[in-house]
Amino acid sequence: MKRFVQRSLAFAMDGAMCGMMNALQGRRTDQVCSREEFEAYLSACSPMTREDFFRHPPAEELRRTAARIDWRTPLPSGFPENDRAHVQWFPCAQGKAAPTVLLLHALMSASDKGYRRVARWFNDRGWNAAFPHLPFHYSRKPRGYMNGELAITANLVRNAENIRQGVVELRQLMQHLRTEGCREFAVVGTSFGGWNGALLSFLETDFRFLALVQPIVNVEHAIWENPGSASMRRLLRARGIRSGEIVRHAHLSSPLHGIPLCGADRAVITAGLYDSVATAKDLRLLKRRWRGSKILHVRQGHFGYQALQVTLKEIERFL
Repeated sequence: MKRFVQRSLAFAMDGAMCGMMNALQGRRTDQVCSREEFEAYLSACSPMTREDFFRHPPAEELRRTAARIDWRTPLPSGFPENDRAHVQWFPCAQGKAAPTVLLLHALMSASDKGYRRVARWFNDRGWNAAFPHLPFHYSRKPRGYMNGELAITANLVRNAENIRQGVVELRQLMQHLRTEGCREFAVVGTSFGGWNGALLSFLETDFRFLALVQPIVNVEHAIWENPGSASMRRLLRARGIRSGEIVRHAHLSSPLHGIPLCGADRAVITAGLYDSVATAKDLRLLKRRWRGSKILHVRQGHFGYQALQVTLKEIERFL
């Protein structure tokens, strides 16, 4: 009976959240790429390596206060609010040379309150914490849009560029923190943030651990089977874009197509048994490809708090 109730609540919560996402996507019929734009983008990206795609210059126009770091993005989106990277900074008593955890939030994350608590949890254990605002979220939300509404839409070209922008900016942040004495990092990424974190781990080596909480790893599923993307699929099909084509970009954007440079044995993957967005099946596949990684299972859907709590308990062994 307890498991039946857990499953029912998970389905109800996921259904409500996916319904909201479909409503938002459905009202933005202008946010869709054309067949020609999509094809040209895939053709341009096909010969690129991961290092080419995520190449990062030093951060320019960087400003820093005790609680914030921001700089001009090297990949402007055309939305002024989104074109400055922004990071909330939570320092520990050990100073700037202490290890730093990157807290990477979920798509359309509603509040930073929970992440602030996690930042304090790390501060108490001798870690600095950085909370980057991923593209189109929080301080980077353009006027007239909801938080994160433009991060994933039926404009597949911009979706890929948003992921590119997010990962490049994370590399710039790490580069800047190294100049201040930091020599070790970690990632705690949830859903959309876990997607960014997984790709980042293919490019940087100095991670003590990676904690990916229900990360998006199967991009094809996220677009063509995810219940939260039904409106997106309708818009794409109307433009002649069909399933299977995004695979041409997988060598750049899919967590299933790489191995963390720090070693997969430093990765903890948390799966929700009732998750229909980042399915447990896909995360078990990631675990098999990342040999030596550990997978945790929790009885929740994609939306919930138990997965992060279980993950924090597991990663204490790395601290």
